[in-house]
Amino acid sequence: MIAEQYAFFPALNATLNGTSAALLLTGRVLIAKGRIAAHRACMIAAVIASALFLGCYLFFHFKVGNILFLGQGWARPVYFAILISHVTLAIVIVPLAIITLSRGLKARYAKHRAIARWTWPLWMYVSITGVIVYFMLYQWFPHS
Repeated sequence: MIAEQYAFFPALNATLNGTSAALLLTGRVLIAKGRIAAHRACMIAAVIASALFLGCYLFFHFKVGNILFLGQGWARPVYFAILISHVTLAIVIVPLAIITLSRGLKARYAKHRAIARWTWPLWMYVSITGVIVYFMLYQWFPHS
C-alpha cells in the first residue's frame, strides 16, 4: 500500500511521460514543416517534462520502494517485457537526449539530425511505455 502523501506520484509520473510523448510528436511535426523555433521550444519542453518525471520517479521510489505487479497469466510476461525494455531504453535515452539537444542548440544541425533519428523513436517509446506501465501497474491490476 502506498502512503497517502505519495499516492499522487504514479499518476503525476504517467502525466509527465504522456506530456513528453505529446511534445515529442508535436516537435517532430513542427520540424517536418520547417518551423524550427517552435520545434526547439517543444523539444526543450519535452526535456523538461522528462527531467521532472525522472526527479519525481526517483523521489517516489526512494520514499515508497518497489511496487509489485499483481497481474497474473498473460499479463505478467507482457508487463515485464514492456517494463524491461522501458527501463533499459530509459537509461540509454538520457545521454542520447542530452547530446541531441546540445547539438540542436549549438546549431550543429547535421550532427543533430544524425543522432535525432535514433533519439526520437527511442524517447517516444520510453514515454509511451511509461504510460502503459502506469496503467498496467495501477489501473488494470491495482493494489487493494
